[in-house]
Amino acid sequence: MTDIVLSLDAWQDVEPGTEALVEDWLVQVGDAVKAGQPVASVVVVKSSHEVLAPEDGVIDSILVAAEGTFKPGQALGTLRSGA
Repeated sequence: MTDIVLSLDAWQDVEPGTEALVEDWLVQVGDAVKAGQPVASVVVVKSSHEVLAPEDGVIDSILVAAEGTFKPGQALGTLRSGA
């Protein structure tokens, strides 16, 4: 399993303790994805970002639902290798 996380680049210049919001998931559990494919849209301090699949695989779980908040480095979901 591989964690799906927002790139740490999106957190640059953000104050410690700041949380982000999952705006929407673009995939569902069981969907096959390719590396670099957008899987979710999130907002970090009024700035929208896409969360990208880290590798080819199948979405195994969604850990932070749409409208849920998360911290830097927190897994938003998991990916099972080998789509």
